[in-house]
Amino acid sequence: MWLFSRKGPSGFSASSTAEDVTQEIDATGLTAIVTGATSGIGIETARVLALRGVHVVMGFRNMEAGKEIKETILRNNSTAKIDMMELDLSSMESVRKFTSQFNSRSLPLNILINNAGIMATPFKLSKDNIELQFATNHIGHFLLTNLLLETMKQTAIKQKKEGRIVNVASRRHKLSYSEGIRFDKINDESGYNSLSAYGQSKLANVLHANELARYL
Repeated sequence: MWLFSRKGPSGFSASSTAEDVTQEIDATGLTAIVTGATSGIGIETARVLALRGVHVVMGFRNMEAGKEIKETILRNNSTAKIDMMELDLSSMESVRKFTSQFNSRSLPLNILINNAGIMATPFKLSKDNIELQFATNHIGHFLLTNLLLETMKQTAIKQKKEGRIVNVASRRHKLSYSEGIRFDKINDESGYNSLSAYGQSKLANVLHANELARYL
């Protein structure tokens, strides 16, 4: 219990909730995209952002499940600004369609939270013939970020507010394959290990975030 209650430099601890962390924040006027908002971290992120006044656009692969989540958030926060759009991160076609539809609405974009992910799945290729965990957890979010980057830049310029891109990773990034990312064996079923492949995708998330920080 001591480890969970010990506060870090931020003033928060491992037991701090999203509501605790955002207690003094009024984010009215900001717009965010949250991927994978059908469970866990994604739902809580969307809920608390909306609670703080953010216009939240939730990307869902399962629109029926998304509808229930939206209704639940609105039931507890009737003033929440919540939209839902279809998004399958394992499909580059779906990612391109999502970004095209989002940009056609001429909405600003202050925050992009790349949260959606799958973990330790049996070997399978995506529609684009990429190993499914790498396709969903990294490639889809990499493409999504690139396609939305100009919108985020223009929003930051117009509103004079820095944007934020968050890649949700995992400490499993330290336990990828022995060579790190198997660039020449992404789709090689021989030697495939579901947890190592997950770690590989999370390592890619971390490297992507580092490069975005350097570039931006």
